[in-house]
Amino acid sequence: MKAISTNKLTKKYGEIIGITELNLSVENGDFFGFIGPNGAGKSTTIRTLLGLIAPTSGSAKILDMDIVKEHDKILESIGYLPSEINFYNRMTVKDTIELSAKLRNKDCSEKAKELCERLNLDITKKVDELSLGNRKKAGIVCAIQHQPKLLILDEPTSGLDPLMQKEFFKILTEENENGSTVFLSSHILSEVQSYCRTAAFIKDGKIIVSDKVEKLEETGAKKISFTGNLDTSAIKGISEINKTENYTSFLYTGDIKKLLRILSESDIKDINITEPTLEEIFLNYY
Repeated sequence: MKAISTNKLTKKYGEIIGITELNLSVENGDFFGFIGPNGAGKSTTIRTLLGLIAPTSGSAKILDMDIVKEHDKILESIGYLPSEINFYNRMTVKDTIELSAKLRNKDCSEKAKELCERLNLDITKKVDELSLGNRKKAGIVCAIQHQPKLLILDEPTSGLDPLMQKEFFKILTEENENGSTVFLSSHILSEVQSYCRTAAFIKDGKIIVSDKVEKLEETGAKKISFTGNLDTSAIKGISEINKTENYTSFLYTGDIKKLLRILSESDIKDINITEPTLEEIFLNYY
């Protein structure tokens, strides 16, 4: 059984295309990163999968259930954290978390208490008194406290300080190890590289590549950085050139011996050849 599977899933807003013929596959138990800049179609994909908006064409299943025909059953089995958190402002955090649990007919008090303590969340405050980061913490508790089979998180770390981000990912890793599938939408490549096992890049509503993170990192490209002077215009296989007065870096795909020969004949000083980061690979795809 797949946690998420789509078949040519498409969503249009009149003449505007949100996502086009999306074919996405997320294995049960995976920690999956859904990467793309703002406006790429990440939130549209998630809202369509959750039944918050209706697909224009194509089909999709979550936990082997059809997103249109079995919408209510799907919502029983997932936890969802939207990119923008909205609650009933006059309610306290404690009441909001308890309401979320009651809507699922579950007693989540012990798990909720543990999460609030780990995230340093004051449950006595009213929701309209919370900062953006604390609203996000309350949303995290509501999404995770019932220990769902599938967690769908849309830009979850926005508003969280670095220490809370670290604790948040520790919580996610534990939930994943306990059997939950994690689907993480993000534009922060370092998050995906550090925690996800599989990832898909989305651009203009289309998936341009999807694979294991370790395989995405094995592109065959090398990052070359050095001080000195080199005319890069005549070298084939170069991309993502970054030049300052004395420093140059670029990605290179080609015969490394040929490049080294060119570099050795040039006015090159300190040189560094490394594997590119996922962010640099991502920018190269774009």
